[in-house]
Amino acid sequence: MLPKNQIAERLAAVQVRMVDAARRAGREPSSVRLVLASKTQPPEALAAAFAAGAREFGENYVQEGVIKRAALSELDIRWHLIGHLQTNKARAAVRTFSLIQTLDSERLAAALFRLHPTPLMPVLIEINLAGESSKAGISPERAEAFINSVRQQVDIQGLMAIPPPVAEDRARQFFRQLRELRDRLAARTGLTLPELSMGMTDDFEAAILEGATIVRVGRAVFGERKEG
Repeated sequence: MLPKNQIAERLAAVQVRMVDAARRAGREPSSVRLVLASKTQPPEALAAAFAAGAREFGENYVQEGVIKRAALSELDIRWHLIGHLQTNKARAAVRTFSLIQTLDSERLAAALFRLHPTPLMPVLIEINLAGESSKAGISPERAEAFINSVRQQVDIQGLMAIPPPVAEDRARQFFRQLRELRDRLAARTGLTLPELSMGMTDDFEAAILEGATIVRVGRAVFGERKEG
């Protein structure tokens, strides 16, 4: 874990870059939210980021989120699930997270509805923009039918994507594709779909320039992850 003062300094630097990118895009900086991707980080690192002003954290694994939420229960954190959710973990997920960013199956939507019918569970639809077999998500072509099949079971707030690692100009093309898809889906389904979760440490500024409302940044604040 980095020293607390370094976490605070790195968080402030990311926030400055977010504000600059939003202004370059002609957007209000408040229109973009920072979710700190905190996979493998100890609760103490999250507490340091919270003390420096962070309020939203994203976990990849349900059980890790459960543990950290319990450890940091005194802090007013909004927890996001940003990793793949298996149906058998849905019960723990709805108790732990405020927003599930990775809905990608009708079966999962039905499980969330059984567990969280009133109000409906807030979700984002994960889109697999590049058709990568190694990643979850709905294909852009299937997105409209998928939304219509689950819209009575979950509160669909927008779209999320993890494009392949590419140069910034190519990343912007993927982010633009997601924004344009969101706009088409909103028009065709009548849903508002205000959220676009896209952009991470290496490309969050490009994502903001293309309309991201949520960026998921970990390494730029917490340093390199130590796996295992």
